[in-house]
Amino acid sequence: MSNTKETAIRYLGGESGHRSFFGGTSSKGRTIGLAVFVVGGIVGMALTSSLVVLLIAAGGAAATMLVTARTHRGTILQRRAKRSRWRSRKRLGTDVYTPYDDEEWARLQQLATVGTKPEKAAASRALGQMRANPDGADGMGWLQYAANLPGIAWHAPIGQQPYLSVAFSVSGQLRGMETAQALMRASAGWGRFLARRASPASLISDIQPLTRVLPPDSARQQLWVTNRLETESAEQPWTDAQRESFYAQTRSYDQVIRRASADAMVQRHYVVVSWPLTQQFTDAAAKFGTGRDAWRALMDDEIRATVRGLTDAREGDVVALTAKQTAALILHQQNPSMPIDLVRQVEPTQFGLASHDEFSAHVVESFDPTFVHPGESDENAPAVTWWHRTAAIHGENLAVAGRSPLWSLDLLIGRELTFVRTVSFHLHLIPAGQAKAAARADVVRDMAGVVADQEKGRLVSDDSTTRMSAAQRRAADLSAGSHHHGVSWVGYITISAGSRDELAQASRQLEEACSTGLGIDRLDWQDSFQAAASGSTWPIGRGLRADSASFATRFIGRLAGRSEKEAIS
Repeated sequence: MSNTKETAIRYLGGESGHRSFFGGTSSKGRTIGLAVFVVGGIVGMALTSSLVVLLIAAGGAAATMLVTARTHRGTILQRRAKRSRWRSRKRLGTDVYTPYDDEEWARLQQLATVGTKPEKAAASRALGQMRANPDGADGMGWLQYAANLPGIAWHAPIGQQPYLSVAFSVSGQLRGMETAQALMRASAGWGRFLARRASPASLISDIQPLTRVLPPDSARQQLWVTNRLETESAEQPWTDAQRESFYAQTRSYDQVIRRASADAMVQRHYVVVSWPLTQQFTDAAAKFGTGRDAWRALMDDEIRATVRGLTDAREGDVVALTAKQTAALILHQQNPSMPIDLVRQVEPTQFGLASHDEFSAHVVESFDPTFVHPGESDENAPAVTWWHRTAAIHGENLAVAGRSPLWSLDLLIGRELTFVRTVSFHLHLIPAGQAKAAARADVVRDMAGVVADQEKGRLVSDDSTTRMSAAQRRAADLSAGSHHHGVSWVGYITISAGSRDELAQASRQLEEACSTGLGIDRLDWQDSFQAAASGSTWPIGRGLRADSASFATRFIGRLAGRSEKEAIS
């Protein structure tokens, strides 16, 4: 194998996370359950010396192993959690989302206070359904949403660290037929972009490459035809033959445009960058002044640096989206009938459409604005309904195999996938020191487990050797002088269709394409909370909760302290 091919191939899959103290990658639920029953059994036997206590502990441990056993449909515990969550959402009414309205909120508040008992119950349920933001973007606001300026979203989701995010539109690294050398340069450029932002001194923590796959917009072609066809005037009225010829030409051009775009899909590429609001961020902002203006000044510097970095990474034309453009993209993802570039009537603070959830779908009911002429009311537009479903791609569900930089190409341009979809990967950057320490610990624990099995004369399981080889590859990639850093990742795919039956068919097509062409053994459908899962493919950096830093990493961070007040940076 040539050096070029060796450099292009990377191994993914085979690992679900770092090893626990006792080795292996068992879920926290299984570890906690086994610990409870084992410790409880020991204490119970010491206090009572009863065989019944021992049997209960053994039965509890066996039940824990059973309900946390992984299958192609998840564990029993996960399935029960989904059903319980769905029942709770239906009972509370949070399976329906209604955009917040001041007048309607005041009316419902009054009705919930002075109405009859049925009216109070209905009003309380309606109040629970009315929210400022859709479930996929809870706690989201704007630090900067002025016109012609990059839109800086401010996120404060419940249970997570607040952060800022900016979406960038890119034309992509590869366009048309490219050589293998161009592919390698593009891959290396993207790797350098990530590595430079993974150092401890960087303010960036997460990066989300996002691709929207949708039918082509023929508006420009139709405008070209309209501008070049001769039109009738009052001074020179047409004859019936001329008028019939005009209509025939119009129909012919329309037919050509429709046939050329039939079953065709185009891609729109974006990169979303997130800055956590940590002490390091506020220290850096203090160099630019005080208050939120200092934050905006720092973010302006960070945005310009990110644009330069993406340009150096060969991402083509790079533009930071305004708040209106970001909101328009989110609205388009909820209602694909709305053009992705329809920005004129968008309000950045109102980017949620009325919707309701089914167990396996996020259903949005809206209208098609392309049928509305300027100045007309939206009430004249035809109603449309879009069904969305989101699935997660975890590393543990990937077959262990060498993959090129184009391994996910079938998701983007697969001929058998003719439905609208969004493909998004969330990357949490980990400094090299922290990633290297975790990789070394994983290698040691995996090797210890393999050696222990060999000494006892037991067959070494495939899972053990797969985990060990994956950890060894990570440790080799992070060796001194490689300039590599660590990353934790997860992928999401949201598919959209016009009906329940079309969504079911699209789901089956996606599962088949992933299992046969991509080596994805299982898609983790985010059922029972599909509305919130839709946000994982919106350009807002949602979908990945990073692993907590180790004690040593936190201690080193404390030792680093804050920057000096007298320092200029």
